[in-house]
Amino acid sequence: MRGDELTPAAVLEADLTWTGSRFESGVRIAVDAAGRIEAVGDLDAAPTLRLGDRALVPGLIDAHSHAFQLGLRGRSERFASGAGSFWTWRDAMYALALSLDQGDFHDLCVRAFHEMRDAGITAVGEFHYLHHATGQRDGSFDTAIVEAAAATGIRLVLLQSYYEMGGIGRPLESAQQRFAVGSVAEFWDRFDRLAERLDPATQSLGVAPHSLRAAGIEDVVALHAEARRRALPVHMHVEEQRGEIDECVAAYGEPPMALLLQSLSSLEGVTAVHCTHTPPEHLEAFVGAGGSVCVCPLTEGILGDGIPDLAGLADFPDRLCLGSDSNLRIDMTEEMRWLEYGQRLRAERRGVLVDEEGRAGRALLSSATRAGALALGLQAGAIAPGCWADLTALDLDAPGLQGADDDTLLDAWVFGAGDSAIASS
Repeated sequence: MRGDELTPAAVLEADLTWTGSRFESGVRIAVDAAGRIEAVGDLDAAPTLRLGDRALVPGLIDAHSHAFQLGLRGRSERFASGAGSFWTWRDAMYALALSLDQGDFHDLCVRAFHEMRDAGITAVGEFHYLHHATGQRDGSFDTAIVEAAAATGIRLVLLQSYYEMGGIGRPLESAQQRFAVGSVAEFWDRFDRLAERLDPATQSLGVAPHSLRAAGIEDVVALHAEARRRALPVHMHVEEQRGEIDECVAAYGEPPMALLLQSLSSLEGVTAVHCTHTPPEHLEAFVGAGGSVCVCPLTEGILGDGIPDLAGLADFPDRLCLGSDSNLRIDMTEEMRWLEYGQRLRAERRGVLVDEEGRAGRALLSSATRAGALALGLQAGAIAPGCWADLTALDLDAPGLQGADDDTLLDAWVFGAGDSAIASS
């Protein structure tokens, strides 16, 4: 449930509520008319909405999505040559992008956003690069995705992508013409016109230079400087593929992350997506300077990207967030689980990403809530005064939660019950 969808001046009480470190009973949540949390605790006000057999957690936050790629579901798992790669998958994605008109695109986004709501996701960072109708520079798909989010009731941070090269120093390919924005000045002109169409209560904008394959470092620096002036989040694909790294080293003498560390004036508000092949020392320097990292374990598995080395980020729990990316499977609970499982497989040990008390479930929930909110610039991700009252309810009668008590419920959900335990969001 989203706060502004509740009755004005609502007071909620569930059987259990996540208070930041544990589930507690007897917790009431007062929500103001705008949909923000006013107070949490043992309040005098009687509940106007009593949620029996439910446990409330902060609404899950999907920090990295390409909604239209849901259209590839069931269409990208056949390998006639006996092998496939990210680059052959990209060809299929480009073919999909070329085939879509505005109505098709809108419908795919609606489907993806509905699935997100069903999976407990209340807010999404939509990394949006399919801007134009074929043969046009009209930005018509920008409007379509805003309308799709409004139709489904998901909180939207539209990360407007800047895409101007088909590879470093190479012109755009045919399908990529629909991604193009033009100059940095044109980007901001379109950005400002789009901002006028948003619902300020539920929709906001961020800046997304697609990657150093698609945006020159000079343009990235210029976009970042203006985004920082406007206090906007900046997201960018970084070091997902070895070929991307090799291309960047050949052109600039440095891999992408090292180049960003050298070139950007500040890393506060900057999120690097994937970082599959980023050296641990570069990752730690990035988050230590204020950056966030977004990983998408299911998509990275689907594409065969590899498993990033995240062990050094255990001390930065609010700087490691999660995304659904290709949306071939939308299940943030499974993303949480595979965030930790991938690290266990890589390190050949258990409990890699844990909190200060060694609790894996807590650290993973933080990645799916607070860290995503921080990366998207949202006042969300916690059941606390001042945050949006975006909440996800767990069904305490779900088979996967049977036998769990207040202390074990979180781990039972994340590592056992999964998405099937989510009652509503």
